[in-house]
Amino acid sequence: MVSYKRLTPEEVHFSGAALLDHSPDDSADIEVKELDPELPLLPQSPQCSITAALLTLGGLILVLSGVWLLGTIFWLHNPPSTEPHRPLPPAAAPSTDIVQGNGSWLQPESCSKVLEGWRFDCYPERSVVVTEEMCHARNCCFIAGSEGKKPGRNGVPWCFYTPDYPSYELVSISDSEMGKVGKLLRNKKTYYPKDIDVLQLEVLYEEDNRLRVKITDPAQKRYEVPIDVPVVQKRAANPSYTVDFIKEPFGLIVMRTQTGTVLLNTSIAPLFYADQFLQMSTLLPSSFIYGLGEHRSSFLHDIQWNTLTMWARDVPPMELTNLYGVHPFYLSLESDGTAHGFFMLNSNAMDVALQPTPALTWRMIGGILDFYVFLGPDPSSVIGQYLDVIGKPAMPIYWALGYHLCRWGYKSSNKTWDVVREMRNYGIPQDVQWNDIDYMDHALDFTYEPANFSTLPDLVKDLHRHDQHYVMILDPGISSSQPSGSYWPFDEGVKRGTFINDSNGDLLIGKVWPGLTAFPDFSNPDTHEWWYQNLQRFHSKVPFDGVWIDMNEPSNFFDGSLNGCPENELENPPYTPGILGGTLKAKTICASAQQKMSSHYNIHSLYGLMEAKATESALRKITGKRPFVISRSTFPSQGRYSGHWLGDNRSQWKDLGTSISGMLTFNILGIPLIGADICGFGGSTTEELCIRWTQLGAFYPFTRNHNSKDEKDQEPTAFSPAGRTAMKEVILLRYSLFPHLYTLFHHAHISGHTVATPLLFQFPTDRKTYGIDKQFLWGKSLLVSPVLESGVEYVVGYFPKGLWYDFYTGDSLVSRGEEIKLHAPLDKINLHLREGSIIPTQRPNTTLWVSSGQPLHLIVSLNVEGLAEGDLYWDDGETLDSYETDQYAYICFKVEQNTMRSEVLHNHEEATYITMETVSFYGVKVEPENVTVNSHEAAFTYQNNQVLRVTDLGLNLSQNFTISWM
Repeated sequence: MVSYKRLTPEEVHFSGAALLDHSPDDSADIEVKELDPELPLLPQSPQCSITAALLTLGGLILVLSGVWLLGTIFWLHNPPSTEPHRPLPPAAAPSTDIVQGNGSWLQPESCSKVLEGWRFDCYPERSVVVTEEMCHARNCCFIAGSEGKKPGRNGVPWCFYTPDYPSYELVSISDSEMGKVGKLLRNKKTYYPKDIDVLQLEVLYEEDNRLRVKITDPAQKRYEVPIDVPVVQKRAANPSYTVDFIKEPFGLIVMRTQTGTVLLNTSIAPLFYADQFLQMSTLLPSSFIYGLGEHRSSFLHDIQWNTLTMWARDVPPMELTNLYGVHPFYLSLESDGTAHGFFMLNSNAMDVALQPTPALTWRMIGGILDFYVFLGPDPSSVIGQYLDVIGKPAMPIYWALGYHLCRWGYKSSNKTWDVVREMRNYGIPQDVQWNDIDYMDHALDFTYEPANFSTLPDLVKDLHRHDQHYVMILDPGISSSQPSGSYWPFDEGVKRGTFINDSNGDLLIGKVWPGLTAFPDFSNPDTHEWWYQNLQRFHSKVPFDGVWIDMNEPSNFFDGSLNGCPENELENPPYTPGILGGTLKAKTICASAQQKMSSHYNIHSLYGLMEAKATESALRKITGKRPFVISRSTFPSQGRYSGHWLGDNRSQWKDLGTSISGMLTFNILGIPLIGADICGFGGSTTEELCIRWTQLGAFYPFTRNHNSKDEKDQEPTAFSPAGRTAMKEVILLRYSLFPHLYTLFHHAHISGHTVATPLLFQFPTDRKTYGIDKQFLWGKSLLVSPVLESGVEYVVGYFPKGLWYDFYTGDSLVSRGEEIKLHAPLDKINLHLREGSIIPTQRPNTTLWVSSGQPLHLIVSLNVEGLAEGDLYWDDGETLDSYETDQYAYICFKVEQNTMRSEVLHNHEEATYITMETVSFYGVKVEPENVTVNSHEAAFTYQNNQVLRVTDLGLNLSQNFTISWM
């Protein structure tokens, strides 16, 4: 066994070269035979004489001298590699396992030479204080930390792998139609049970910028994640990556061909592949890592011994805890500003351990190793490539982008109705009214409380008359304790076999809001039909427009079930990731529960995704329009079916600030329809906090004010006239930006772009942007700088190098790449436009249905060369698959040489209903003498801050136009 050290040419297989010394005919399966422990390792021979011994010794010295001489000549002709692989830690002398006379393991000297940052945890189990004896039982190094410091979740491991810890050996590799196929062999057992000794390696060159690697058990089919991913039949013609292999211990190295940057290097720690424990480590090219949701953290992850656990869990957002969703994808920025991504397609419980090497370790308790590397090279391209695999987000129905209002605790439909009327009376925009579970009859799904919510159908009809919409909550738990024949959802579900069973095949009973409940098995297609029929039956009574699916981790007030869970390997795996509660069943159902597709052990974290798919499909059929679904639990590809909100936050300034990192993270995870509960869900807000949160929330892609029961009212109408006005004005501002926001969602839908965009996406070579999560962009050009602290009337914002314009006034600001203090009174949120952009706005109204028919206003922010460009996507806002069926208009705008031109690239009658009323040009350096519109002179104004405005245009959007100035 060789050490984990700098690679030599003999140890590295470069793409297209032969790996092994034997002939191609021998590169197939290599037979592995177990040695008889009773037989000697070498054939017996007679004892040698002293003469023979001396001759043997002399010959050995001669051979060693020759080898040394040849090695020296080889080294002179082949100096040490200058390849751009990241240097490994100081080489330690190869060690062998040393066993003392009493059978205990003796720690080799090489352990002390492993630097702290390069120590890979050999004893990652939680809630265990690792002793030297425990560590040595795993044949690992043990070095205790500083006095008084215990090994914890986030710290230098005391127990770590030796430099030569046994791993797999790559015993064969050959070309395949899609790339490479290899065989991995393990010759020494690990400390986890049921090692899989023989593995198949598949390296698939799927696209020029996308590589897929699968490591599977060739002898037995294992669980694989059941989401649709591309099936590629043709190998990439010009891949931007090079794949290399190390024979022993097995390592996979992926390099960016153009720069030589190593994106993946798994040779740094041993590979584990047991039935319920898979582990793979890799070096990272930098410490800039993003993604890996769902966790409450900064947008840029901390790599200082930071372990992120993934297993869907119902818990209010808190740091260092597995939350509602699971997204094993990360984006990494490299030293030169290029970017790549990595996606581990696995749904089992897992830990992702970051350490300051920088390096990352994946630990999963099931499934297979199936991962993708995306080469970008820019951050936006990486996200687009990731979404090419998991699916791009749906185009939302137009009113989804309006202002939503909800609370748990309205207590009656009349009170709900009163809130809606107050919003109308004050002229505050609102598109959607919601109800939490208090609308239900005894918390039963598909019912409404007959006394306090008797007028709910009338409320919904009134909303529709005012071009507004209604969304209701549904929890997956279906009451199992109603009298037989009285509750159709349960009775029919039992008849059709749509519920999850326990390991004995009996109905699994848990507890949620209605009491004892059964849980629908959304992995069963029959359940989708049953779910649709329930929704359809309720829609005939209350014609809701969208559905909010909550508690779908799934949440359970029991740990497991009413009858507990069996004691078996699914409930108590050899390794349990750092799950809140310490067990897989904590506040959910038994891992051993049986579903149509697999055990709950494998598909637990898919529950929210599967429910979203069923709900989205049902709404398509019921409404005939684009479905609106918001889900608490999410998994990769969720954006195709639903949006998400960040869960049960609190009315605190801290929660206001952390919502931005959550919003940005979900945008790079392919769920752009994302927001947090404005003003906070738990606890009571203050007027100042609610104003500032409404200002930020106006720029969440999904904007909803939601409150808990028994807390102070926090809808905009509940505050002072000044507070109410500040909230109204910023919501109107959002509505005026609807054409721009809608266009951004179009680009997310067809190209996988972000809507809320991190600054680093547009400025990847500016390292000052890498950690920014207190500001963000809408798309590429609109910079949002909210106030996130109490008692201040200013905000310090970072402006990347270039020319920026105040959104409201057009005043210019030239930045060298610096922080600037901005005036921010309580009634203002700072917005700035990036040079070279054109964004469409609209005269706002109290609903988007009315607003969307109002005239447009273009804002043009010229760069120093006088250039700018932008676009507009427009359709009827609700037709299914409008883009795919060509029922849309798409117009591009461009400015050069003092002339703006519009070009209708795709026309539709919807564009004929909209007119262009005004255009503002920011950065016109010289006052024009005249302005012409389609060659006809037009009235204009010019201000000292170099803003040119052309008004009263009346231009039809469906026809090309030209505006020029001289």
